[in-house]
Amino acid sequence: MSISQKTEFEMDPGIAAFLNDTGLAEDGSYEATPLTGGVASDIWKIRTLDRVFVVKKALARLRVAQVWNAPVSRNASEVEWLLEAARVAPAAVPEILAHDPERGVFAMSYLEPADHPVWKEELRRGNAVPRFASKLGAVLASIHAATAGSEEIARRFANDEVFHPIRLEPYIEAAARVHGDLSGTLLALSSRTLDTKKALVHGDISPKNILVGPGGPIILDAECAWYGDPAFDLAFCLNHLLLKCLWTPSSRSDYGDCFDALVEAYLRGVDWETKTELEGRAALLLPALSLARVDGKSPVDYLTEASDKEFVRSHSRLLIKRQPETLSEIKEHWLTELSKND
Repeated sequence: MSISQKTEFEMDPGIAAFLNDTGLAEDGSYEATPLTGGVASDIWKIRTLDRVFVVKKALARLRVAQVWNAPVSRNASEVEWLLEAARVAPAAVPEILAHDPERGVFAMSYLEPADHPVWKEELRRGNAVPRFASKLGAVLASIHAATAGSEEIARRFANDEVFHPIRLEPYIEAAARVHGDLSGTLLALSSRTLDTKKALVHGDISPKNILVGPGGPIILDAECAWYGDPAFDLAFCLNHLLLKCLWTPSSRSDYGDCFDALVEAYLRGVDWETKTELEGRAALLLPALSLARVDGKSPVDYLTEASDKEFVRSHSRLLIKRQPETLSEIKEHWLTELSKND
């Protein structure tokens, strides 16, 4: 079986060399299909005579409209995050098959979409299930709890030089440049977040990176892995549930129920600091991240109407100024204001 290109994309020679050198697919005896949807990596589905798996290689310049560069060393950190998460919740991550940190390439198990749909698509269809959100919150808290306060994990994931350019700068700091009157508040929030060192953070807990597996959530794409503030993971995911309220208005109450279920399950697992402290930091981050998804470097692709963007912009700004202390306060404000537009 020879390489079969399914689209105009060309495989990076480093990936082909990785496949040969690791023995995963020697002598070009495989079929390669590019997988789309990501902006930060080349991802290929590889089919050999006896198995199917995925290969991923980090890009130095991300595929977005604005200039967005990030160190490719994040590929190795992603592998390490997946391995650490597997020690805590093995059913919640794919299996790592091989890794070449010099080339910035790794291989992992392939999960059939028919049995593992992407949560983002399920949410788009209105399949918002609080029980699933609760499982996700519990898994996320368990990973944070297992790594909190670990000097060894802190040393291995001392990735400020990755997390800042791939998360804080293109999101919170980019929004600060657009909204000058909020610049001081947003830049201070970015700085405090970078300085908060509590646990191992995934950094991109987004529905597009979560599969709905038969037994629960499966988390992918840990390129932003960093020892830092776990409140970032919580806020980052909750932000998407709020934004989905504009994407699929008919499921608004279900998204709200998922929001509540995720928060409740997550906070139940917080044992490394007080729940109040963590929730307070997440509540400050959440509206800043909402604002960033319309006025940062990576706006969400599904908010296309000017009125929707303005809703997110105006109410995110209001909440940033208000400095909420609880996540429920943000959700209630969001849903109440949306209902006024019905």
